[in-house]
Amino acid sequence: MTQKINHLVFVGGRDASCSVMAAAFARAKGRNDVVAHFAGVDSGSVSPLAWRVLSEFQIASPEHDGLILSQLGKRAFDVAVSLNKEAETPCALLSGNPQQVHWSVGALPGARQDANQQLMNYRTICGTIKHLVDDFFDQGYLDAFLQSKRAADLVLDHISEGVIAHDLKRRIFYFNTAAETITGYKREDLLNQDCHIVIPGGLCGGQCSFCEGSELPKTSVTKETEIVTVGGERRRIAMNVNLMKDQKGETIGVLACFRDLTREVQLARRLGDVQSFAGIVGSDSQMLALYDLIPELAESTAPVLIHGESGTGKELVAAALHSEGPRADKMFVPVNCGALPEGLLESELFGHVKGSFTGAIRDKKGRFELADGGTIFLDEIGDISPAMQVKLLRVLQEGCFERVGGEKTVKVNVRVVSATHRDLAKEMASGRFREDLFYRLSVVPLVIPPLRDRRTDIPLLANHFLKRLAGGKDIIFSPEAMDFMLTYQWPGNVRELQNWIQFALIKCKANIILLDHLPPIALKAITSHQAEPEPGSSKVRSHLTLTSVREAIDKTGGNKVEAAKVLGVSRATLYRFLEESKLLDS
Repeated sequence: MTQKINHLVFVGGRDASCSVMAAAFARAKGRNDVVAHFAGVDSGSVSPLAWRVLSEFQIASPEHDGLILSQLGKRAFDVAVSLNKEAETPCALLSGNPQQVHWSVGALPGARQDANQQLMNYRTICGTIKHLVDDFFDQGYLDAFLQSKRAADLVLDHISEGVIAHDLKRRIFYFNTAAETITGYKREDLLNQDCHIVIPGGLCGGQCSFCEGSELPKTSVTKETEIVTVGGERRRIAMNVNLMKDQKGETIGVLACFRDLTREVQLARRLGDVQSFAGIVGSDSQMLALYDLIPELAESTAPVLIHGESGTGKELVAAALHSEGPRADKMFVPVNCGALPEGLLESELFGHVKGSFTGAIRDKKGRFELADGGTIFLDEIGDISPAMQVKLLRVLQEGCFERVGGEKTVKVNVRVVSATHRDLAKEMASGRFREDLFYRLSVVPLVIPPLRDRRTDIPLLANHFLKRLAGGKDIIFSPEAMDFMLTYQWPGNVRELQNWIQFALIKCKANIILLDHLPPIALKAITSHQAEPEPGSSKVRSHLTLTSVREAIDKTGGNKVEAAKVLGVSRATLYRFLEESKLLDS
C-alpha cells in the first residue's frame, strides 16, 4: 500500500524569513510521510540573516525562496502553521482546507536596528521556532492534526452533497469527492484557480454574488440553477451558499453545498409530477416539454420568438429564459410594442436627447440601453410599423442605434426575446412584416399551447390562482363550477381564467365558489347550453383527445371515474370515447 504523503506548510509574515526556519527544522526530523513547505503572505523571499542563523544551528537550509500564498498552484495542504498574525487569516483559505495552527514567534527586527541587534533577534526567534517544531513533532501534535484532517476529509468525501469553497477572488481552495462526481471536474485541476475560468460560467451559472458588479448576500442563499459538466452534460442542481467569516467577523470567502436534482426532475416530469417551473404553472405534457427546453435556450444568446394566443403567458416564458440563464443578474426589460404609437415606441426603445421633441426636457435612456447586458422582451412584435421594423433590424444586426434626436451611436449587448399572437407567415405574405426581420427574430421559435389544448391544467391553474388571491381564506370550487371551467373554450386563456377567479372571489360570500359566482360571460354560456351539452354528444367528445385522455388516466392511476372528472365529462362519455378510440383495453 502506497504511503500517503502529507503536506505541511509554514507561513511567515510578509516574507518567508520565519517560515524557512520552521520548514528547515521540520525537514530535519526525517519524516518520510511529511513534506514541509514554507511561504510568505506577499513574498517568498528570505533574509540572508535567516540563512546565517540556520547554518549556526547546523541545519541544512533550502537553496531557494519560498512560496507566495497567491501563487500556490495546485498544491493541497493538510496542515498549515501561521507564524505571524498577518498569516492567520490567509492560512484559513489555503488549498485543501488544511488544519490550522497558529504560533506566536515574535516580531522580526526592524531595519533601524544595527546589524548585531538584528542577528541576535533572528537567533532568538530561530530558537523559539526550533522549540515549537520539536514539540509539534515529538509530542504527537502533528499526528493529531493529520488524523483530524483525515477524519474531516473522510466525512466530507462520503456525503452525497458537493462542497466547494473559494475566497473573495473566486480562488477555489476546497472541492470534495461528490463535487467531482456531480461536475466531472477533478479537484487537482481546480485548486487555487478562479472558478469562472476553470468552470465555464461557474457553478453558479453566471448568477452568483461574486460575478462582476454583484453585491455579497447578507444571509445564506438557496437556489436552483443549471450547470454544464466537464463533458458538456447539463445538470440541475440545488445550491446553498453561505459566507465564511474570520475571527474578526470579516467576510473572507464562500462555502457552497449543492446536490444533483437532474434525475429527480427528469423522473418527476416523466411521471407528470412537475406542476410548475420558473413561475409557470402546468403539468400537461406540452408544458413539461417547454420546461425541458427553457434551460437549454436560456444559456444561448440567440433571439427567441414566442408564439401564442393572448393570455397564454408569453411574458412568463420570456422572463424564465432570462432568469434561468447567465444574464439573470442584469435587467429583464419588457415592452408591449402593440400598446404604444410609433413615435412614442421609438423613444421608448432607443431613448431620446433633450429637445428632440416637445416634452423632451432631458436626455432619456431607452429600453435597449436599460437592458444592456440583460434581456429585452418585445411583446406583440407583429404590431410594429414597417419603419420601426427597419430600425429594429439594425439593432439586431449591429447591436447599435441612435437616440431620437441624437447623433451619437449607442452600442449595447442585449438578448432579444419577442412574442406575437399573430400569424407572421401571413403578415409576411401580405407585405406587413419584413422577412429579414422575421428570420432575425425567429432563430429559435417557441410555441405556447392555448389553455383549451391543455385542459388537465385547468384545475391546477384555478386552484393556484384561488390560493394566491383568496388572502388565506379556505375556499374551494363546487364540482359544477369546476366542471364548467373544464369544458369552457377559454378564448382569453390563462389570463381569462385568472380574471374569472378574481371575479368569483368578489361575489363569493361563503367558502365555496358556485356557478352563480362566475362572470356574466360564463352564465351566458351556461344559459345558451354552450357548457351543458348532452352526455355523449359530439360536442363533448370533441374536447377529448388521445393525449389528454391518456394523461388523465395515467394521473388517476387507471381510475376511469376519476379520469372522467379530471376531463370534465361523464363516465359514460369517457367510456364511449375509449371504445371508439380502441383504448378501452389498452
